[in-house]
Amino acid sequence: MRPTGGPANGSWELEAMRLGIYGGSFDPVHLGHLLVAESCREQAQLDRVLFVPAATPPHKQGRRLAPGGDRKAMLALATGGQPAFEVFSAELDRGGVSWTVDTLESLAAAHPADSLHLILGPDALAGLPTWRAPGRILELATPLAVEREGLDDIGAVVARQPLLELLGAAKARQIAADRVICPAVGIRSTQLREAIAVGRSIRYRTPAAVERYIATHGLYRSPPERVASAIG
Repeated sequence: MRPTGGPANGSWELEAMRLGIYGGSFDPVHLGHLLVAESCREQAQLDRVLFVPAATPPHKQGRRLAPGGDRKAMLALATGGQPAFEVFSAELDRGGVSWTVDTLESLAAAHPADSLHLILGPDALAGLPTWRAPGRILELATPLAVEREGLDDIGAVVARQPLLELLGAAKARQIAADRVICPAVGIRSTQLREAIAVGRSIRYRTPAAVERYIATHGLYRSPPERVASAIG
């Protein structure tokens, strides 16, 4: 919550905040991630966007990620210029497989009066029924669907089973109505890792500070393992 009012009216009041929860491996973070977060902040009127780097994402247990400390540091560099952005490292601190429901439980306990909005791309949203405790996730947070302009159709995504059964018709319609439209930017973390491994430039695809950090710490210089993923 955030304080409102002040000495002028003789009192301080607490106002509930709208918190966006943006999870992923961020291996590495790139400008597409930042564009999604800023589009969500602006269009959904979020007070803060929490970037949540996973320790081990459930769908990426077979691939070795850059160390969590490095991914957290790169996120801090990438988000430092936007005061509404924050890096929330609970999943890295917990270690092991990172389950979204556990993260939301801890956030809901820490922010009981605030509303949580789970930022999801179309593939992640479609796969929500397969996540651990999807019903509980929907109790703790409202899905905030991101639609890439000209490429995705969130209305079609929420109309398909088994997602529609999980959401119910009313919630499905509301998610589609509240979707965030984001410019389609063809940047993926996989592409950056592959470029670095063969010595190609990643300039203008990630913030300059992140590019320098990667070079200084020698990250991603070995050929990356190719793993299919719905999240970049």
